[in-house]
Amino acid sequence: MKVMVKDIIEKLEHHFPAYLAEPWDNVGLHIGSVKQRVEKVMVCLDIDDYIVEQAVKNRVNLIISHHPLIFDAIKTINYDDPQGKLITRLIRAKISVYCAHTNLDAAPHGLNQILAEKIGLERIEPLYQHRQEQLMKLAVFVPVNHVDQVREAIAQAGAGNIGKYSDCTFRVEGIGTFRPGEDANPFIGTANTLEEVQEYRLETVVYEKELERVLKAMQASHPYEEVAYDLYRLNNQGFVYSLGRKGHLNQARSLEELAVWIKACLGLEEVGVSGELTSMVNKVAVVCGSGGSMIDVAVAQGVDVLITGDLKYHDIKRAEANGLFLIDAGHQGTERIVIDYLCGLLNSAFRNVAVLPCQNQAVLTTI
Repeated sequence: MKVMVKDIIEKLEHHFPAYLAEPWDNVGLHIGSVKQRVEKVMVCLDIDDYIVEQAVKNRVNLIISHHPLIFDAIKTINYDDPQGKLITRLIRAKISVYCAHTNLDAAPHGLNQILAEKIGLERIEPLYQHRQEQLMKLAVFVPVNHVDQVREAIAQAGAGNIGKYSDCTFRVEGIGTFRPGEDANPFIGTANTLEEVQEYRLETVVYEKELERVLKAMQASHPYEEVAYDLYRLNNQGFVYSLGRKGHLNQARSLEELAVWIKACLGLEEVGVSGELTSMVNKVAVVCGSGGSMIDVAVAQGVDVLITGDLKYHDIKRAEANGLFLIDAGHQGTERIVIDYLCGLLNSAFRNVAVLPCQNQAVLTTI
């Protein structure tokens, strides 16, 4: 069976929906076509010269990266510009590019969860819940013979997600009445005649940021010229966006022992440690990538040690003043574990697609 880019995207966004991305982020398909056939996929953290070279060499059809290739809007593609060169080479090689960034971080089983599990934390919980998605209820009235096509269309557009479940709807049958006007072009009935039609009231939930796409899908799949539907806000708790994870070690360890354990778990040659090495720690927080902004949150949560990357001097001093120990495992060090995770996910789903992990070269050389 042929696999296309859209099949890969659907699988990834089932686990890491695009609507979980931060408003400032740019996730999704950056280059290529959803209709492109895929025989080889490469998974990486960043798309740079080395990654593109490896992708071309290995005749890859699709690159999946964690960090976006195109972050800010671009007005031109300049062959002499570093980014322009990359984009041009990818287009010429007919390599599609898909990026999963903050949606992958924020997902319930996303990168922060993967990191927490990787280092063996128990009783894992979100570290900080920083915002909540507004939940809407959509009820649309559909003739009986067309309810499945409308249901499928709105579900594919993002409606009906409740926790770990998708395609969640409810329907009840009834009688719809309407009288088409002189200028109407009714799917059922004739002008100036009162019609009675067996219909379903099809209900589902929609996150507000997905609403426009869902309504378009509803309109496109519905047979009626004028679609009757109700839309209203819910007080139910929508998806809560969380940053980082916190949990406990299976037993208390010294800060030094934990640092050595982190190096082994993440395959690192070194980590930076702030705090008395002989101090015992048990409650641990992790924030993949750059987590200096979460120091105050970790302190407020009563965490013993925060494991993250990209820590600045003043971050470290602030943590020190508040009695919080730090382990800096690096931005790349805390995120590269996602490559093997995504490769495993894709290998399980697409047996006839070769999935190649490709680690980016280190951005710094330690001398």
